[in-house]
Amino acid sequence: MINNGSYHKLPTNVSLAHFRRYIEPYLSKGKRGPKPKISLARIFNYILYVLHTGIQWQEIKTRNNEVYWTTVYKRHHRWCHDGSYDRLFKHSVHLLNVFGKLDLSVLHGDGSNAIAKKGAKTLGTLATNTRKESRR
Repeated sequence: MINNGSYHKLPTNVSLAHFRRYIEPYLSKGKRGPKPKISLARIFNYILYVLHTGIQWQEIKTRNNEVYWTTVYKRHHRWCHDGSYDRLFKHSVHLLNVFGKLDLSVLHGDGSNAIAKKGAKTLGTLATNTRKESRR
């Protein structure tokens, strides 16, 4: 992932050599069950494509239908929850620092948030009583 130039945009495709060197050591692999039909590098590139384009998971167009979209989603879900992406991110920042490519002057953080209120204070339909009727 480190090259002689600098990235001006986020990568949406990682070469097999870069994947094996920089990414694969930090991603979890399954211990049981059948081995994946395609490489983890291909699955990772499909995940990058979905995250970059914002398409829905079921809209993934794979080469020659080599893998079903749920396989890609499940791998992404696993890597999200088992800390794989966190390990990868921390190692990437460490490598950038070691190679002198970490420039904190362009770091932007925004801690603001906006409250999204659900519903309305009144009912949309007039003359509707939501309380249970009491018997006298």
